[in-house]
Amino acid sequence: MLKAEYQHRGPVPQDVISAVPLQLPEPAAGQVRVKVLAAPINPSDVLTLTGAYGMLPPLPAIGGNEGVGKVEALGEGVSNFKVGQNVLLPVGCGTWVTAMNAPADKLIPLPDADPQQLAMLTVNPPTASLLLSEFVDLKPGDWVIQNAANSGVGSYLIQLAKLRGFKTINVVRRESAVAAVEAEGGDLVMVDGPDLAKRVRAATGGADVRLGIDAVGGVSTDNLAAVLANGGVLVNYGMMSGQACQVSPASFVFRDVTLRGFWLAKWFQQASPAQQMKVFGELVQLIASGKLKTRVAATYDLAHIKDAVAAAASGERDGKILLVP
Repeated sequence: MLKAEYQHRGPVPQDVISAVPLQLPEPAAGQVRVKVLAAPINPSDVLTLTGAYGMLPPLPAIGGNEGVGKVEALGEGVSNFKVGQNVLLPVGCGTWVTAMNAPADKLIPLPDADPQQLAMLTVNPPTASLLLSEFVDLKPGDWVIQNAANSGVGSYLIQLAKLRGFKTINVVRRESAVAAVEAEGGDLVMVDGPDLAKRVRAATGGADVRLGIDAVGGVSTDNLAAVLANGGVLVNYGMMSGQACQVSPASFVFRDVTLRGFWLAKWFQQASPAQQMKVFGELVQLIASGKLKTRVAATYDLAHIKDAVAAAASGERDGKILLVP
């Protein structure tokens, strides 16, 4: 058995993490032994390795914040799970491992569906869902614009928007990413650039776009802001460019555009259990039924964790990087 552990943080994420042997005792009372089936590498995981994320675990630490597993053994007193059952791993528990002993009361039972798709349930799908619902009261037929449309969140957002009757304008940073986003159902797909607002107006017939979603930062934020209608809301949830958000005063002054931020970890802290279950209940059903899914660019075993992290940190990919321990 292996675990992907890091003793320090640094600017090159794959250089700080290594696969090392893992020794697990039998599950204690109230615990469940879970074999990890799949665990994604998200941008937040990469930022955690570099030290740039907003919440950092004490060192040494095991990587991984989400994943799905199969119950292998039950500790004393555990009666609400059975061996062979699929479960969602606790958020932030260090999921880049072959197996773990997890508290039974922190596990969520899952249906018998594609484990790779279920493994990505905890972070990207709720982010996409909440970005669409928490900032602007959208109605069927409304337009939404997002950049990083070929990312995991971007993929889920396209699908959820379509299920809710919204239309999407999807911005990518390279021409080679256009076809995949179109195949996922993006209504409009465009390569980013300083004339983005002009192209959007032409393609939509001058439609009002009230919600913009930014994961890139830098000048890309300004390009989205220029698209938005009077009183539009632009929500930033990432910094793929590594640059601070840039917005022209013209967007703020003349069109009263608002720039907001969204961090899923903060939403988890503030949302009630009922609110969380409502969001996850909908998403589990959609993923299990195949109505909601995302592209997997590549899978790696734990022994190749350095290659996996390097691939996840690269912008030259379409789809999620998954560990399949």
